[in-house]
Amino acid sequence: MKTVSIYTDGACSGNPGPGGWGAILRYQGVEKVLSGGEALTTNNRMELSGVIAALQALKEPCVVELYSDSKYVIDALDKGWAQAWRKKNWIKSDKKPALNPDLWETLLDLTARHEMHYHWVKGHADNEYNNRCDRLAVSEREKFT
Repeated sequence: MKTVSIYTDGACSGNPGPGGWGAILRYQGVEKVLSGGEALTTNNRMELSGVIAALQALKEPCVVELYSDSKYVIDALDKGWAQAWRKKNWIKSDKKPALNPDLWETLLDLTARHEMHYHWVKGHADNEYNNRCDRLAVSEREKFT
């Protein structure tokens, strides 16, 4: 299987408010850049949307190295929380409803196709690709302000 590195980020002005996401896919030195946004959304929805769009861009099962500064995304996937929420009909361990089940459902189906490896990166720090994704997300968000 091909190994693809995916970097994603989301941005929101207000929560909810206008938001955007950015994603960069890298394979053997080739990059694919994706971005999008919504007029009224949340930061977590934009974080999820970036990962979803990136995985939807893959044409075949891959080894995916996913880099995100979102603990919400990385921990829920890497620690199995999202899978547990789905098994419990989108109820978390604290008995509260899981947020964004529509996006989590899509994301879990997409991750099942690939061999996933999750990497949390510090936001707005020294990761070139995370910083580029942040700029993409902010640019998309600004289209709605």
